[in-house]
Amino acid sequence: MSNINKPKIGRYVEQKEGFKAFTPFDFPPKGGFDISAKLYKKHEEAIRLVGKLDGITRLLPDKDFFISMFIVKDATYSSQIEGTKATMQDAVAAPVTEEKNRKTSDVDDIEHYIEAANYGVKRTKDFPISLRFIRELHEKLMTSARSTQHAYPGEFRRSQNWIGGKTPTDASFVPPAVSDMHKSLNDLEKFIHAKDDYPSLVKVGLLHAQFETIHPFTDGNGRTGRMLIVMYIHYAKLLELPVLYLSSYFKKYQKLYYQKLQAYHDEELDIDGWLNFFLEGIVEIANSGIETCTKITALRDRDFAKMQKLGKKSAASTLEIVRNLFSQPIVGVAEIMKWTKFTAPGAYNVIERLKNLGILEPLGDADYDQKYIYADYYEIFDDSFEEARKKKKIIWKQH
Repeated sequence: MSNINKPKIGRYVEQKEGFKAFTPFDFPPKGGFDISAKLYKKHEEAIRLVGKLDGITRLLPDKDFFISMFIVKDATYSSQIEGTKATMQDAVAAPVTEEKNRKTSDVDDIEHYIEAANYGVKRTKDFPISLRFIRELHEKLMTSARSTQHAYPGEFRRSQNWIGGKTPTDASFVPPAVSDMHKSLNDLEKFIHAKDDYPSLVKVGLLHAQFETIHPFTDGNGRTGRMLIVMYIHYAKLLELPVLYLSSYFKKYQKLYYQKLQAYHDEELDIDGWLNFFLEGIVEIANSGIETCTKITALRDRDFAKMQKLGKKSAASTLEIVRNLFSQPIVGVAEIMKWTKFTAPGAYNVIERLKNLGILEPLGDADYDQKYIYADYYEIFDDSFEEARKKKKIIWKQH
């Protein structure tokens, strides 16, 4: 079988300003891409695991409560790829009443991503993935958000942009000129809806890489392009619940991620290398998602069993609080009051009950405005918290 790298996807064209911009050819190339046997095999593994993940998420009780944590995790890592320093714990704590006035611009970046992702997931239920959809996603992401230059939320760029360097002449990559960009975007939209024979996850990989090659916004291209991955997977009904987010994989291998994307549109292009890296990511994150869902189910069963031992009235109110903790696992007293309509003393009583049940524990040792965390649940999503908690337990045991 011929090599997928054989058809060129574009060339560097000298611009009148004196730099070269990458100008895509018709996409996909005439005759399409030939997929290697090795890639087909990798795709079979990836699609099998996505199917397994879909099956296990369909069985999750309280599934609407869990989705937000997957989105927060992706928002954190996608924003960190762009230089944001805020952690997942910062992002999860941000909605807590006591934290709202202390919010940083880094946390604000993540919150904008969460808002855009939530919007996109709902929008794909009754609206196709299209250029209009992409602009709407970008508008939600960038409106009132921090940006390195004027972001023009929801508008495709009207001037040349570039990646790396101070000017296009010393940039590491110069995307298409504006006139070529519009043609390339139209090709991309047709590709999204084309009834072709590309394996579905290979198509997602091509979609992401081509979008990043076109780079149609003045700012926010990376985050918008990463959101498009899960939006397309959800829209194509490969997953009923949008829980397959690749940003943690891209952050883990950030240098390689950039190298593979660069090689996708390089003169000596390596499309096969990009797609293999992308499918490896699907495999890794699908496996991680399966493990996460298994742990969630076991933890939920364990803690619901604890609550059944409470009196009927206490069990009902505690159960409702724990359901809310699945989507907001870091809380203060104000959140408990809001969820239960209890007075402050009543909320403190509930917190004590949850601490005694081993469900909540204090987060830090503040003298006032104490926050609490559903630690056994939260650490399923945050490896760094799990490691820090293990070390803390070891130190505590030694003392």
